[in-house]
Amino acid sequence: MLYRHRRLDLVRLAALLVDDIPTAEDVVQEAFAGLYRRHGNTLDSIADPEAYVRRSVVNTSRDVLRRRRTVRAYIPPRILPAPPPEEEILLKEEHQEVLRALRLLTMRQREVLVLRYWSNMSEADIAAALGLSRGAVKSTASRALTALARRLRETP
Repeated sequence: MLYRHRRLDLVRLAALLVDDIPTAEDVVQEAFAGLYRRHGNTLDSIADPEAYVRRSVVNTSRDVLRRRRTVRAYIPPRILPAPPPEEEILLKEEHQEVLRALRLLTMRQREVLVLRYWSNMSEADIAAALGLSRGAVKSTASRALTALARRLRETP
């Protein structure tokens, strides 16, 4: 009887709390299921069953919001792609050293060098592709080559 008379009011309450009608319906259903699991068909041991269910709806809504906040706050770790296995087999040792040193450069430095020396692009084309000035491309390439040479000298 309590379910038939108060379900819609409790769904409205839960909907105001969780901003989602399907979730609100689940919250109310869970509150009534919990009431039945704990007290069965008789509600004689509860002074105010309606207040009991309402409190259960509020508490379950809080749990839903807490779970949402936790899910939204989670940022999965960034997984860097592994080099393809054929890279290790097909490349000579000195090429592998260059690739390892290249991976240690900043993203912009790596992009400029790859576009310049792998794609044979001009400074103007690189500047257009990366949204940089030609001067920024020149200075980035110069710094990247210096850093690359230093890292290659450090490699045993």
